[in-house]
Amino acid sequence: MTHHHHNLPPLAPTKFITDGGLETTLIFHDGIDIPYFASFDLLKTKDGYDRVYAYYTRYLEIARTAKVGFILESPTWRASSDWGPCTGYSAAELADINVKSIAMMSDLRDQYQTDDTPCLISGCVGPRGDGYTPSDRMTAEQARDYHAVQIESFAGTAIDMVSAITMNYLEEALGIALSCKDAQVPCVISFTVETDGHLPSGETIEEAIARVDHHTGVYPVYYMINCAHPDHFRDKLDGNGAWKNRICGVRANASRQSHAELDACEHLDDGNPDELGRLYRDLASVLPNLSVIGGCCGTDHRHVTAMAEHALPHLHAAR
Repeated sequence: MTHHHHNLPPLAPTKFITDGGLETTLIFHDGIDIPYFASFDLLKTKDGYDRVYAYYTRYLEIARTAKVGFILESPTWRASSDWGPCTGYSAAELADINVKSIAMMSDLRDQYQTDDTPCLISGCVGPRGDGYTPSDRMTAEQARDYHAVQIESFAGTAIDMVSAITMNYLEEALGIALSCKDAQVPCVISFTVETDGHLPSGETIEEAIARVDHHTGVYPVYYMINCAHPDHFRDKLDGNGAWKNRICGVRANASRQSHAELDACEHLDDGNPDELGRLYRDLASVLPNLSVIGGCCGTDHRHVTAMAEHALPHLHAAR
C-alpha cells in the first residue's frame, strides 16, 4: 500500500523548490574549507552557523518570490557514525549536531514560512561510503542498522521526513527505507546515476524503485534523482510506466561531467544556469508527479532561480 502524507509531495497543495549544491557553494564561492563535505561541522562556530544560515535564506527568498513551498534539507549529509570521527565528533556530539541542524531548519521555517510558502523540514542522510562509488557495500540489514543511529537522532525533532540523498546502490537505499519504517518517519529515497542513466551499481532507476517498493511495502513517500545532469538520465524517462509516478523530485548537477571527472576536477563546473532551468521544464513534461526541484553539485541560487522560472509554470497541478 502507498503511505499517504498529504502535507508532503506530491499530494501537498503546492509545489516545492529546495536549495542547490550546499558544499560546492561554500567551498568554491565562499572559500570555506569543508573536509569530507561535512558541512554540519560549520555549525559549531557562530561564523560558520551564520554562513550556513545565510545560504538557506537566499533560496527561501526565491521560494517566496515564486509563491511555492520550500524543503529545508538539513546540512547532515555526512553526520553519520563513520564520518563523525573523521571530523573529531564522538557519538554523543554527532547526535547533538544532528539535533542542532534540525533546530536551525526550524528557526528558518519560523522566520520565512508563509501561507504561500509552506516549509517542510527534511533530515538529510547520506551514504555510509563514497557518494559516487558503491564500495564496501552493505547488506540491506547492515544498512538498516547503521543508518538507524542517525535516523533515531532525528526523533523528537521538527522533521517532516528523512531524505536519503545520493544513494548509489540498492541495498543501502533499502536499508534506510526500512530503518525509517522502523522509526515510523516518512522517507524519501534519492538515487544518483552515471552518465548512462544507471546507478553506479548497475541497476536502472526503474529496477531500483521497484525493488525498494517491493521490499518495504511501498514505504517511501516518493523518490528523487540527484547528483547527475539531466542529459545522463533523460532518455530513461521516455515511454509509459507507472514507476515514473514515483519520481517526484530532481536535484541535478550543473555539470555534464561524470562522477569520476567531477571527483578529479579542481575547479567548479557550474554549467549554464538558464540551460539547466530549461532542461527542468522538459523533465516536467515527462514526470507526471514532479513536485520538488532543486540542485546538487555546482548549482547555486542562479540555477534554482532559472529552474523556478522555466519549470514551475509547467508542473502538473497538485492532486
